[in-house]
Amino acid sequence: MKTPKRLEQALIKLYNAFHNNELNPECCSACAVGNILDNHDSWKHLSDDHGSTELNYIGQIHQKLGRKFNGYTPLELLNIEKIFLEACGFIVPLCHYNKKPNKTTNKDTLFNGLSAVVAYLCKLDNIENVMDYSKIFEFDNEDPVYKFDIIYN
Repeated sequence: MKTPKRLEQALIKLYNAFHNNELNPECCSACAVGNILDNHDSWKHLSDDHGSTELNYIGQIHQKLGRKFNGYTPLELLNIEKIFLEACGFIVPLCHYNKKPNKTTNKDTLFNGLSAVVAYLCKLDNIENVMDYSKIFEFDNEDPVYKFDIIYN
């Protein structure tokens, strides 16, 4: 199965941001959507609140016109961000009195957010979740379904 271009590009950008410590849930240009959109924060004008899935007037216009940003509609982008923030432990929309994780850029926190985002991105493109590793633990009559060659150095 061929991976759609928008999914492939989003995964590469998120992977690089994670490993280069350039992912920050509280920054509109360094969050999940900010990274997918090449570290631009103009997407924040699609909604009035960071983490909300409610399109404002500008967002509704872009949505109705069928506009896409790096392959994603305004509503898809807002959903991506909401999923990311919630999986990182934030209460959305973001505001100073809502709960947030103690260490917002902790690798475990960010990994949880990215895992949820990748699952959603794959679902949008009708692709099996590329991060689903449960298949490697499948067994039949107590024998593993998938076998791997183990190479020792």
